[in-house]
Amino acid sequence: MRTFTMHVQSATQYEHIEGVTSFVGEDESGSFGICARHARMMTALSYGLARYQLQDSSWRYLAFPGGILYFLNNALYISTRRFLHDADYQRISKGLLEQLLKEEEELRVIKENLYRLEQEMFRRLWQLGRGWPA
Repeated sequence: MRTFTMHVQSATQYEHIEGVTSFVGEDESGSFGICARHARMMTALSYGLARYQLQDSSWRYLAFPGGILYFLNNALYISTRRFLHDADYQRISKGLLEQLLKEEEELRVIKENLYRLEQEMFRRLWQLGRGWPA
């Protein structure tokens, strides 16, 4: 059976996986698959789960907040901000949900802080404007 090598990397993690027979991912155009000796390609992956199959027919899962996929010379490269890697679909789905909820909470806090900063800037501009001659 024909195989290819997969490299998954983030700022703090790196996985080198040999013996991959197929990869299934998703981009803006929808779901797609890659097998060994696929033509060169590059795409932007969507947020979510991807999966790949090894020579022993087992499936493994990758969860990530989007990324760049590049396939060249029978090697698949995925670059992303961070990723989760697991053979258990339930566990990785739970991890992805927890990660999404955490990111949403962090985004809410950032928006709240920006709103407060904006209000303080408007208050100070208004005070400065009151002191200027009309």
